This record gives sequence, structure tokens and C-alpha cells, in this order.
Amino acid sequence: MTQRPDTSALFTLNEAQFNEVALATFFHQAHHVTIYRDWLHQLRIDPASIQSWTDIPALPIEFFKQHTVLDQPIPDNALIFESSGTTGQVTSRHVVPDPALYQDSLLAGFKRMYGDPARYVILGLLPSYLERPHASLVYMVQQLMAASGRPENQFFLHNYGELQALLLQLEATGQPTLLIGVTFALLDFAEQYPMALHHTTLMETGGMKGRRKEMIREEVHAILQEAFQVEKIHSEYGMTELLSQAYSTGEGIYHAPPWMRIQIRDPYDPFTFLSTGQTGAINLVDLANWHSCSFLATADIGRTHPDGSFEVLGRLDQSDIRGCNLMAV
Repeated sequence: MTQRPDTSALFTLNEAQFNEVALATFFHQAHHVTIYRDWLHQLRIDPASIQSWTDIPALPIEFFKQHTVLDQPIPDNALIFESSGTTGQVTSRHVVPDPALYQDSLLAGFKRMYGDPARYVILGLLPSYLERPHASLVYMVQQLMAASGRPENQFFLHNYGELQALLLQLEATGQPTLLIGVTFALLDFAEQYPMALHHTTLMETGGMKGRRKEMIREEVHAILQEAFQVEKIHSEYGMTELLSQAYSTGEGIYHAPPWMRIQIRDPYDPFTFLSTGQTGAINLVDLANWHSCSFLATADIGRTHPDGSFEVLGRLDQSDIRGCNLMAV
């Protein structure tokens, strides 16, 4: 089996190096990840014909709901991430055989945007996620808390009064704090305990989970900005099927780390890509996903900007998703 890229090199890629590592990753996964190999065969694509990362076919992310996307038998120490879903809904499952690779990717991406986690007290407001045993978001925040090492780090479920008291205590001492919350819980907290947060970064992770009516990002952020008297609302973009995250420091503009790339495809023709500024479905390349699949076609809608940043504007309706029906496995 091909050796995965060294993380010290992976997390500092320039454009030429990205293409080289992406191709090496593609050839590895085309050979060793059974479902991806079968998908390429169904598309009648010879891996040897691919010369650029921009031409690498993306695996529809829905395949994680029905298959184990992995380049090896599941080891005993593997992490198992499962997506959230309503009762009876089939959820995605991502097997991560190399937990250290996930942790390295997470910390490298976080440090690029926010610096050393040790600077922050990290608080997680993640009801619904905390109640599931294999939530990648909870694991992500746990790893950031471990890197922070602060005794005040804490998860909160529905104990909003305790969260308010701790935030007021931290604000009084000027302690930089990161509050990571699922969107519906942040809105609930804002309604019950508005307060001025001058030393706290608010980071929403998306998701109403049926708890509230769906709202556009601008509306959510305006409510939170007013309630907590903050200039910007930060956001995290990640998913069960990825090992890396993109972050927004405001206005819903996300920046991906050097080992990730974003492409925008035509939602009605998955092999046609759109230009910068055009709205379509998001394809992601995450080179940290060495052991599963680094090239994924998501059900998110977005657009890219000239500097490589991107926005997430919504979700495709299931009737709009094309590609998965090409392969009955």
C-alpha cells in the first residue's frame, strides 16, 4: 500500500505540490478503496488518464451512507464518525483508521486561523450532538479542548444558566474564549441570556435539527450579533465524511487550508464545473482523507471567490442530486 504523505509537508502545500500530492492520493484511492475503484470503473475512467487534480472524479458523498469507504480492513483503534439524521433516516458513516492524522489536520487548520488553542478557554454548546456517541463535531471540540488544556473548558447541553455564569466570569477577567455552538442552541441561548461578549469568539456550526424554522445565514448572524454585541459571527464548515475544516471569521466567507480545494459543479450535470462567482453544488478535495476518499461531491450549494474563499448557500433538494443513480451497488 502506498505510504501516505508526511503531515509536515501535507499542511504546507503550494499549488504545484498540491497537484502532485492530489494525484498520488487519487492513484492510491483508485487502487485501494473498493467503492471508489468501482465508481471509476462505472464511469469508464482509467485512473492513468488523469493528469491534474481538477480532472479527478468526485465520489458522491451519499455513498458513505451505504458503504464503508476505506482503503483497508477496519482496525481496532479506528474512530467511527456518524452523521446526524432524523429517526429512520440512513446516516453517513466514516471510518478513520488513523486518529493521529485527523488530530494533526484539525490542529493545523485551527492554528492557521486562530493561533494556538492554548490561548482560549473553549466552550461547546452542542445539544443533540452530545447525545450521540459518534458525532465528529463533538470529537473535534474535545480535541481542541485537549490542546487548550484550560480547566474551564466545558460542554453544555441545556444548562444555559451555567454557561452564562461562566461566560460572565471569563469576560470579567478578559480571558479569550471560543464558544462553539450548533445554530439552534446559540439562538435559544441568545433569547434567554443576551449579554455583551467582548472577549469571546462565537462560532456557529450550522444546523437547526428540526428545533427551529430554517433561517438564512444573514438573519441568524444578525440576531446573534445584536444579542451578544459582537461585530462578527464566526463559522466552521466540516462534515462527517471529511477530516479537515474550513473556517469563516465573518460574513459567511470560508477559507480552506492549503490541503483543501473547492470546486463548484453544475447540479444538473455533475461533470461540468462552473466559474468563480457562479452558484452550484460544492465538490471538495481534502487530502487529509488519505484512507477513505479525498474527492467528494457534496449536497451543499455554494460559490467560490477569486481569492479561493467560498460561501455555503444552502442544500440541494434530493431531486436535484445527479450521479448516484449511475451506479447500483
